[in-house]
Amino acid sequence: MKPIEKLYEVMGELLYAVAKADGVIQKEEKEALRKMLKNHSAGSEIIWSFEFEENNDSTVEEMYNKVINFCHSYGPAPQYLEFITAMKVIANAAEGVSEKESKIINSFSKDLLARFQQDAEKLLIFNEEIN
Repeated sequence: MKPIEKLYEVMGELLYAVAKADGVIQKEEKEALRKMLKNHSAGSEIIWSFEFEENNDSTVEEMYNKVINFCHSYGPAPQYLEFITAMKVIANAAEGVSEKESKIINSFSKDLLARFQQDAEKLLIFNEEIN
């Protein structure tokens, strides 16, 4: 599997975590997922990943940690903006955004930014040491 394919698989896991955050995956959330990904080049893989985690009844915390760890190792990517947009679509699909859904969306952005800032600072320190 190519890294970009794994990245989109992880997107399905992240969307699962958002949908499951308030305790139950609602029909409207699954419908929004399918509609949003209808013409996406990796749509079937993202949906497969979402449904795999749903069938396994994975915990929100387990999925979130798995996703954030993969994204940290993957590094900065323009697809993360797509992830955030998709999370918002799923969260808004049924009864608006819950506090738990909002927490996941905000944490994803903050966790990635903090990690990438740390990596950049380490790189700057390393460059200073070798020069």
